[in-house]
Amino acid sequence: MGDVSSVNPNPLPLVFEQKRGRIKPPRHLADLTAEERTAVAEALGEPAFRVKQVANHYYSRLERDPANMTDLPAASRDRIVAELLPTLLNPIRTMEADKGTTVKSLWKLFDGALVESVLMRYTDRATICVSSQAGCGMACPFCATGQGGLERNMSCAEIVDQVQDAAGKMSRGEVAGGPGRLSNVVFMGMGEPMANYKAVIGAVRRMVAPAPDGLGMSARNITVSTVGLVPRMKQLATEGIPVTLALSLHAPDDELRNELVPINTRWSVHEAVEAAWEYAQTTKRRVSIEYAMIKDINDQGWRADLLGDVLQSYGDWGWVHVNLIPLNPTPGSMWTASRPEDEREFVRRLIAKGIPTTVRDTRGSDIDGACGQLAAAE
Repeated sequence: MGDVSSVNPNPLPLVFEQKRGRIKPPRHLADLTAEERTAVAEALGEPAFRVKQVANHYYSRLERDPANMTDLPAASRDRIVAELLPTLLNPIRTMEADKGTTVKSLWKLFDGALVESVLMRYTDRATICVSSQAGCGMACPFCATGQGGLERNMSCAEIVDQVQDAAGKMSRGEVAGGPGRLSNVVFMGMGEPMANYKAVIGAVRRMVAPAPDGLGMSARNITVSTVGLVPRMKQLATEGIPVTLALSLHAPDDELRNELVPINTRWSVHEAVEAAWEYAQTTKRRVSIEYAMIKDINDQGWRADLLGDVLQSYGDWGWVHVNLIPLNPTPGSMWTASRPEDEREFVRRLIAKGIPTTVRDTRGSDIDGACGQLAAAE
């Protein structure tokens, strides 16, 4: 490849904060801790156990229709549901791929913002890819979401509600393959999770808490992805929740990564990888390095060698693996996926350096539901 500066000729600005003065989403049960739930019950003049019953329906029975909450007196039920179960996600469109095992949902939020989530069922697991922001402010030029800019952060409950909805669909057998269980959550939908840290951590806490305080999922089956907001990566290591951290690296050298992942101008390859290594060291959880394979841009053999050297410099105690993602093209993009032979050579070189490497199975690309394709257009 020639001049690196030609990679991103029209860079967008990085945006870390949503615009001030936005109206907040309505308060929802999933925004509240158990203690906050009790306080709301008092304010409503209801005994705490009534609100706990509603929480049990939402988290354990994966129910959101008040008509099915027959163990509550109608007056109490209507009052609590009106206050604590507002509709957060209005379905606009659902698209299916892979014989119905990949389901992409387009949601309209209370203020008209649009977000997408993708439910993927495999033989051994079912994974929901959730959005944490409407849009994204990280401005990565090869990603449809990043090119749309940031509209706003999502609330804790708006994030949790995507997971609860998917768990309900699996439980009721609404996804091809019959009834099953939602096992995995990946924060790889729209948005940069670490730029909406408080809501994302709150959502993760609801996902792992046992009912009636949460969905009772395993933290080990939750992956939080980031382009490299180093201070937040370090903060995540202190939370005591052993989620999997995924660092979207996409280039092993600062010169190219500055263009592909503009946050690199704030925190370098070295700083981002070091924070990932610190996370693995603290949590004893293996970190995933995400790397979109882009033809003639970042897929050269020498970059595979450099990536291997960068990761190996922290030791080979099983702290990391590389997840290569064949680039999913977006409309009007000048980039496409690497040639198969270049991808194979990249894998070979990484494995030769002792780095465990996998190539992601791209699901949902024909419905623009794959990595980097979520643009949330009606």
